[in-house]
Amino acid sequence: MIPRVCLTLLALAGPVHAAGDPPLSALTLVGPPIPVFVASRDACDGADVPDAPARAFRDATGAVALYGMHYRNRALRGPDLDHLKIDCRIVLDSGERPDPAAYDDRSWITATWTEDGKTVAALLHHEYQANEHPGRCRSKVYMECWYNTVLGASSTDGGLTFTRKAPPVVVAGAPFRQEIDQGRHRGFFNPSNIFADGRYRYFFASTTGWNQPSSSQEHGVCLFRTETPADPSGWRAWTGTAFKAAFPDPYRTARTGTDTCKPIAPFPAPVGSVVRHRTSGAFIAVFMAKAGDRFPQSGFYWTTSRDLLTWDEPRLLLAGATLYDDPCQAAGGLIAYPALLDPAAQGRNFDNIGDTAALFYATLVTKGCEITSDRDLVRRAAAIKVWP
Repeated sequence: MIPRVCLTLLALAGPVHAAGDPPLSALTLVGPPIPVFVASRDACDGADVPDAPARAFRDATGAVALYGMHYRNRALRGPDLDHLKIDCRIVLDSGERPDPAAYDDRSWITATWTEDGKTVAALLHHEYQANEHPGRCRSKVYMECWYNTVLGASSTDGGLTFTRKAPPVVVAGAPFRQEIDQGRHRGFFNPSNIFADGRYRYFFASTTGWNQPSSSQEHGVCLFRTETPADPSGWRAWTGTAFKAAFPDPYRTARTGTDTCKPIAPFPAPVGSVVRHRTSGAFIAVFMAKAGDRFPQSGFYWTTSRDLLTWDEPRLLLAGATLYDDPCQAAGGLIAYPALLDPAAQGRNFDNIGDTAALFYATLVTKGCEITSDRDLVRRAAAIKVWP
């Protein structure tokens, strides 16, 4: 889902946060990894592998549903976050259709939000893999044909099934069709979880950017906001002055504005998750990075913010080769897709944490230069401290 290379606020009407430096925080992993899902033991079929950061909510009965599997989407379910098992019912399948305008090639559930535990809004990471469809790409190389969009989906049965409108609503996409600018990865991809601040809901998404005659978008990680996650057309990205950048479906809607999103530092690539520390109010984000530049080692990092715009210097949480590293050099396997979840989170959406939480992530076995489907979802206890 994420390539193996490192892809190189608030509006005036919104809540006002105190200015100043980001808060100081400390995250410490405690104890060994604990298996949550072991593909070789628990999979319903060959599509069941952890392939996205863990996303969870409490349904109307109080039970937990957790997503983060492959493009044949299933959920892990249980009475709470500590007791989860795979449910073999497919909640959203991928049509692998050749028509890019259908937005039904391969889709991953990558974010959810619910107010009542029954009606659930979702964001999908959608990949149009043109190299798999004859005549759709001038290359046969996956990365040179990869065209990404963030789509909206919804459930009315507590996450047992998800549906998309026909055609699906594009939350964020490049302002050109998939045959344009082939030869590189294009579009918006890998949404973070949806998280709350006051009456607004937010998520981060990555883009490789573009340079077109009518629009130039810098690559990086962009912040989106809405008051109504149930309406996927309402998301707008931060431009540097306001939340007003829209990126609609280029197959159906002529883009009337030229606003682009302002990338947020220090994220080098997709944000794994963002949670709010209940005591201090600080936001904590986790993500993976490859060694280089400001990252001394490959692994998982965290950073902290008061306002979602200014983040402190990232610090290493867990060292290890990630999907951005060369698998040929990763004899011990890879780690990927970090997300912080607190079993005692308030509300339904696990977007806040206390002084303890769990780091959920995937471990991937490598064989030579191959990343195998032998991968597990694990969790490790984390202790959290934030100073005002």
